[in-house]
Amino acid sequence: MLTETLTRLFRRDLEKLKDELQQYHDERNIWRVAPDIKNSTGNLCLHLVGNLNTYIGANLGQSGYVRHRELEFSLKHIPRATLLSSIDDTIAVITNTLPNIKATEEEYPEVIWDQRTSIEYVLIHLATHLNYHLGQVNYHRRLLDVKEPV
Repeated sequence: MLTETLTRLFRRDLEKLKDELQQYHDERNIWRVAPDIKNSTGNLCLHLVGNLNTYIGANLGQSGYVRHRELEFSLKHIPRATLLSSIDDTIAVITNTLPNIKATEEEYPEVIWDQRTSIEYVLIHLATHLNYHLGQVNYHRRLLDVKEPV
């Protein structure tokens, strides 16, 4: 079933996000930006956690999560351990929510892109969105995790 596959993919990519965070030699570089790199890995992590907790946790799983999207990009210098814990919590939300979705062709409970769409479409979008930002995190780490912190 689609939800089983997506659960595995979300877990895989969120574990990879954790791995990327753990590979930073200097934790301060998680928050580093450069002239043509506007988002830090830390902010991308907060954004992914907020996104998945909103669209899977709150909207499909009724988790009660309340998103503060502006903070996903304005908060800085949250410890790596806190980011890792929030990713673990997000994995748990996904693991507990997706198996309870029985009909992904049903309409998603919220309007996201100015029109109604299916749960299936939203879940696939979320998986590709996660993967897109995961690639950015990988490049961020390899480009900006230098020996001398900012």
